[in-house]
Amino acid sequence: MLFDTHTHLNVDDFDEDREETIIRARHAGVKGFALVGFNYHTINRAKEMTKANGDMVGIYGWHPTEAVDYNVEAEKYLFSNLEDDRVVAVGETGLDYYWDTSPREVQEKVFRRQLAIAREFHLPIVIHNREATADCYRILKEEKVGDFGGIMHSFGETPEWVEKFLDLGMHISFSGVATFKKTVEVREAAKLVPDDKLLIETDSPYLAPEPKRGKRNESAFVAYVAETLAATRESSLADFEAQTFQNALDLFALDFDGQALVKRK
Repeated sequence: MLFDTHTHLNVDDFDEDREETIIRARHAGVKGFALVGFNYHTINRAKEMTKANGDMVGIYGWHPTEAVDYNVEAEKYLFSNLEDDRVVAVGETGLDYYWDTSPREVQEKVFRRQLAIAREFHLPIVIHNREATADCYRILKEEKVGDFGGIMHSFGETPEWVEKFLDLGMHISFSGVATFKKTVEVREAAKLVPDDKLLIETDSPYLAPEPKRGKRNESAFVAYVAETLAATRESSLADFEAQTFQNALDLFALDFDGQALVKRK
């Protein structure tokens, strides 16, 4: 069983074949999907999808590239959706110094605010980090993220950084980036993650893994991430899948009844 802990099946890229894409993922063994909404449009659609599909849950927040649009109205909207019983985390939030579409001081302000919201809602936080690793680490440490935990999404840093984020109490999630031929250090980092802190994801439609690189990513392709990391960690594929699936259930406070994901009481 596979749990895609970070997918954007709710974005417009899947409008023409969303149902077929979901069916392919289920046939590939995906039993859990965490749909990430990061603005008004994507949160709305994720909410509709999680209500219609028992194997889907929501993660809602404000992406750092959208931070410039985060205001009082956006926060009210976010709060109202975080009260939904299918929501399991806040995010994705964090820092993005690559696109830099929002001023860095605005990104940090919105990042810290969402950390406070995660604390208030007793939910884990999902972190987007692009070319801002030191600042992400600093802010997470200052805000005592270990009190409520979270995920370093699509981890792409060195072994030294994985140890630092683990020390803060974070889970580490690996995407198709870990399968790329040149990302040797990412695979080395993956060897250091304790069994109970390890997650996998696609970040679809982005970051398609080998051998699908260059194509639109989809949740079925999380199987390639699992295969690569199981081999990297010298684990059987069955054990690796079972461990990462259970890790997702535990972090998101879910149970799986064989068909659907159910929030723990």
